[in-house]
Amino acid sequence: MHHPAPLEIVIAGGGTAGWMAAATFARFLGNTAKITLVESDAIGTIGVGEATIPQIHNLLIGLGIDQRDFLRRTNASFKLGIEFVNWLRPGESYIHSFGQVGRGVGLIPFRQLWLRGRALGVAGDYGDYSANVAAARRGSFAIGDGGGNLPDLAYAYHLDATLFAQMLRAYAEERGVRRVEGTIEGVKRDQDNGDIIALRLDGGRSVTGTFFIDCTGFRSLLLGAALDVPFEDWTRWLPCDTALAVPCENSGPPRPYTQSIAHQAGWQWRIPLQHRTGNGHVFCSAFTSVDQASATLLGNLEGKPLADPRPIRFTTGRRQTPWAHNCVALGLAAGFMEPLESTSIHLVQSGIGRLLNLLSGDLTDMTASRDTFNRLSDIEWRRIRDFLVLHYVANDRVGEPFWDHCRSMALPDTLQEKLAVFRETGAFMREEDELFLDDSWAQVMLGQGVAPRAHSPLADNVDARELGPFLDTVAKACRLKAEALPPHAAFIAHMIGEQRMQSA
Repeated sequence: MHHPAPLEIVIAGGGTAGWMAAATFARFLGNTAKITLVESDAIGTIGVGEATIPQIHNLLIGLGIDQRDFLRRTNASFKLGIEFVNWLRPGESYIHSFGQVGRGVGLIPFRQLWLRGRALGVAGDYGDYSANVAAARRGSFAIGDGGGNLPDLAYAYHLDATLFAQMLRAYAEERGVRRVEGTIEGVKRDQDNGDIIALRLDGGRSVTGTFFIDCTGFRSLLLGAALDVPFEDWTRWLPCDTALAVPCENSGPPRPYTQSIAHQAGWQWRIPLQHRTGNGHVFCSAFTSVDQASATLLGNLEGKPLADPRPIRFTTGRRQTPWAHNCVALGLAAGFMEPLESTSIHLVQSGIGRLLNLLSGDLTDMTASRDTFNRLSDIEWRRIRDFLVLHYVANDRVGEPFWDHCRSMALPDTLQEKLAVFRETGAFMREEDELFLDDSWAQVMLGQGVAPRAHSPLADNVDARELGPFLDTVAKACRLKAEALPPHAAFIAHMIGEQRMQSA
């Protein structure tokens, strides 16, 4: 009778990705697996992404983490969406919000009603029909208010990634995860099948296992260096290659949304936390220097900088197969896409969830599971890539070399098709369980100036005399919902049980 070897999971690297994996495995695999995480205090982590998308609720609920405790321990604030400033052209902005935009009538999508209303001159800005946008503009937020005829606001968080990793570490270690301090110097592989059997550490030590998770960042020590999985470069579509990061003091109450501000050769993020604001400038070094980018970033801070700008070099793209042999890469070890739509933490989370569904207690032959994992990962990464490319290619910043270059890029076929269909009919067809829904694509396309030529004939079934009042009613409901909410900072203080949020 065949007796499979005990499941011994070794996680190489800590940070957000490593400790997310450790905490989730500890929670859901329980006593069926021995989990070890190897990391070195001497190796820093890349804390670029501190904004999330609503899917993070699944992680917190699955781990049983109390929301109030999470807010306190990560200095988190709430996020209703992302404001894109100067992306279409200088002086213009729009908000890509979470949640529903408008409401349809029967089988008629709201966007088609709005397109017809715009043609008749009775429609406002597309964002006027989002309760999230209305609340973001007012700087207000609450959970579970239940007011009006609209669902509760969809939201995510801004968080301190370092504090989040520390919280997850404590969670994992309380549930039996063993942490080994050490620098990984190499990998030992099985001579017969090529699987990893141990990590070689400094001091002649080793950590053995039956399954390995690579969370070693850009170095990708296991998947890339040891297993030689090729890296697929996406620079031709996402040309930015450097980021500068710096925190600053808060200049006022934190906004309940992220800001993304386009500059000469890239863009700047502003992520407001309770105790500080995270800032960064993502740019293309072929069109500006580090010194120029640093001056741009420091010149656009809203508060006193708390450190010097820290440069991070990167190449956008991904490992062709994030699961090879008995190793799965997560986070930067699997690939990198700039945090334009706050997808970094989500990609770690979805990779962990996919692996939990496909992992077997018998690792003798995982070919089918591995192929499925890689295929679904490939779809997810490419669809997100297309969404990010859309922001760059659809711009009207004529005469600026970087933005002129972006407009002239040859697009992935999948994005080209989406743009063509939207321009023809204003329609969007979701495929292959991709992350971003039609409301997200529509908000960014319209915000970036992609205009449909016509609306669907379905919308002509609504009497033209009734369309204006209907749109006004939807917009009014969004405004009233936002007006009934408390200020964002006041709601955070209520949640964490303090009269004042802590300052830097």
